[in-house]
Amino acid sequence: MNYSQLKNRHRQLRDLSPTNLSLRVHRALSWLQRAEMAEDEDGQFIFLWIAFNAAYACEIDPAIRLCEQTTFRNFLEKLCLLDEQMAIDKLVWQEFSGSIRVLLDTPYVLQGFWDYHSQRITEQEWKNQLATGKKMASQALSSGNTPMLLGVIFNRLYTLRNQLIHGGATWNSQVNRKQLHDCVGLLHKLIPQIISLMMEHPETLWGDACYPVVEVVD
Repeated sequence: MNYSQLKNRHRQLRDLSPTNLSLRVHRALSWLQRAEMAEDEDGQFIFLWIAFNAAYACEIDPAIRLCEQTTFRNFLEKLCLLDEQMAIDKLVWQEFSGSIRVLLDTPYVLQGFWDYHSQRITEQEWKNQLATGKKMASQALSSGNTPMLLGVIFNRLYTLRNQLIHGGATWNSQVNRKQLHDCVGLLHKLIPQIISLMMEHPETLWGDACYPVVEVVD
């Protein structure tokens, strides 16, 4: 699936969908389109992450605000429960299983590795974090627990996201090229599946979209 195919479906379904869902999908599709237009992997990753953010982020009472990683893990778990065709499972366990194993072995996308180099934690602590993530992934593999595995994967993606968004990496750097290439490949397939599942399940409570469209009256 690509932007054009999903956009055609959105045009057919948007009048039958709740306003908040339609807005989420519209925004996510716009960033998916931009990602498809980008010629560099840094830009593709950033735009794909924004598309993901547009899909899952919602307004939460500040008094009970969850951390961002908890929010998107809950979102991914909901998607897996709705995925009757197991399209996400097939992507994770079949098409990208090799790339995911390499990613989970890579310290450069583990936040603990950088916390160690910033002298916030010890060397043993970051190595324990790496081992814990690999253990969780192994448990997910043995039990077929896709949400658990996605939670570990997206923690790694979130570190890469922070490096790029906060200027912690050089554009087109060869240092992070391998993990960036693998992450872009996964997101290019996963984001369309996420958008498709959302459109297929308008009855699901997706929550209020952040920054709703507001017309300012002079």
